[in-house]
Amino acid sequence: MNDRTDFGAALTRWQKPWHMLFYKELLRFRRVSFQTVVAPVIMALLYLLVFSHVLESRVSVFGGRVSYTAFLVPGLVMMSILQNAFANTSSSLIQSKVTGNIIFFLLAPITPWGFFLAYVLAGVLRGMVVGFGVWLAALYFAPELWRPVAPGWVILFGFLGGAILAMLGVIAGLWSEKFDQLATFQSFIIMPMTFLSGVFYSVRSLPDFWFKVSHLNPFFYMVDGLRYGFFGVSDISPWVNLAFVGTVFVMLTWGTWLLIARGWKLRN
Repeated sequence: MNDRTDFGAALTRWQKPWHMLFYKELLRFRRVSFQTVVAPVIMALLYLLVFSHVLESRVSVFGGRVSYTAFLVPGLVMMSILQNAFANTSSSLIQSKVTGNIIFFLLAPITPWGFFLAYVLAGVLRGMVVGFGVWLAALYFAPELWRPVAPGWVILFGFLGGAILAMLGVIAGLWSEKFDQLATFQSFIIMPMTFLSGVFYSVRSLPDFWFKVSHLNPFFYMVDGLRYGFFGVSDISPWVNLAFVGTVFVMLTWGTWLLIARGWKLRN
């Protein structure tokens, strides 16, 4: 009995307020997992079925070394990671603001870094879980992808992409005062950048002008980097992808933490 008491006391001392906020965020999407995990996987599979059926015999990528169906899978995995990481943090924050329970998090002894870590890590976890589900389900259509060429790159770009979109979700959630504003942010920024990032096509097939425009989209570097992890080939160097994505990650980390630390649109 004493051993159990000592263990419980030690566990309580180890736990920090941000751990509980993180756990709360995990419970939030786990309890409605059909909506937050299963539904996005099914949606990605529908994209895969439609586009692969229509374009499999008409589109050649990477000089014919990769089938179009297999080419689609990493893009859909990354798209799922990005969209769900963003949705997790942004929807949680706007719900807390609209219902008024954000005050309980502000009163708790949670540091800005703790607040940042709880929301961002939960968003990354949801995005990675959905992305993993999309990959597993897509193996039925592209079994050759069961063993990525460079799994370390897959994990790295999956994490960085999820973290960047989770931070954008935090910023959108802080900025928005009602659900309509959040929907505007998602519809006019996140969705267009996602679909124009090369998920369904290789940017090398674009005219020169649009090829250069694509390089202004940070989502392109995330998708292309993840593809390199699966195939060992990509539209541009994986190190260029990593440098660009890493720079965006560092800048957003600093900017998001600064907004939280200042209580931007949290304390009024």
